[in-house]
Amino acid sequence: MSERDILFEHVLEPGTGKAIELLKGQILRVEQAEGGQCADFNCFNLHDYKEFMHCGRTRTVHGFHPTTGTFMWSAPPRERAMLYILEDTVGRNDVLFPRCSAYVYEASYGFSVHTNCHDIQAEAQREYGLTPDDVHDSFNLFMCTGVDQDGHAYMTRQTTKAGDYVDLLALMDVLAVPNVCGADVMRTSNFALKPLKLTVFAATDADLARVPKTPTLASQRTPKDFRNPTIKTDRPLRRDPAYRSEFPNTPIRVTELPVALSAEEFAAFQSVKRTDIYGDDDAAALRDLLFSWWEERFLQAHAGAPSIESE
Repeated sequence: MSERDILFEHVLEPGTGKAIELLKGQILRVEQAEGGQCADFNCFNLHDYKEFMHCGRTRTVHGFHPTTGTFMWSAPPRERAMLYILEDTVGRNDVLFPRCSAYVYEASYGFSVHTNCHDIQAEAQREYGLTPDDVHDSFNLFMCTGVDQDGHAYMTRQTTKAGDYVDLLALMDVLAVPNVCGADVMRTSNFALKPLKLTVFAATDADLARVPKTPTLASQRTPKDFRNPTIKTDRPLRRDPAYRSEFPNTPIRVTELPVALSAEEFAAFQSVKRTDIYGDDDAAALRDLLFSWWEERFLQAHAGAPSIESE
């Protein structure tokens, strides 16, 4: 692989973040300077800040711990791949936990003043005219988390070392905003605050060739496709007296579809149908089985495959 050109370098000190214009085809490396430090990360379309990285869609597609070979998606209705995780030397990132905030430290610990990711993000984003309302759920780099058998999320200490890094390749022009996580009273960063190193590279042809191709779909909508393409600028919410509902895909039509089962198939159906949910409604129970079967095979066929397109 040819050597990448370095375009920008910066050290993030504890309590700080940095908004970076990361253009399509550039790579942001977030690197451990000393080890053991979590980084929170926000990301916006540089030309339309209403398109932002969406942890909910990302964890639906790639799970709780996105790593090498996965994408960071934007929120519906755009749902495009904004970034590609090109390299990850650790493989422990998180899209489950929200960013820490001033409220968390005051409510839980009694600290009326404390470093926190929301306020750090808000200050870094202010350079580009954004406000604390624009900070979104963070992609938590190097954060070790999981879900226990009772469905409760947890975090634990990390084992990252100096030099560990995550490389994020921009698939569109973005405003990338990493910050040193402000949590020093939790396991998040091993009860300490430490600097992080940022480096922006120009991607090589070999880097770009590693990104899987994804389809462009009609359902990926941008403001030009909206019934109301005007971004609201005033804060109060007022009813539009001229509004008339035009819900898509309505009215819903229900059509009966006969399904013929052999005696053997009917016996198999009787043995597995969910009578605990559907009772004597065989049609509903069969519909459940058919869609569950289809869903399982669809997910198997598309396991690990991206489903929506980058710019």
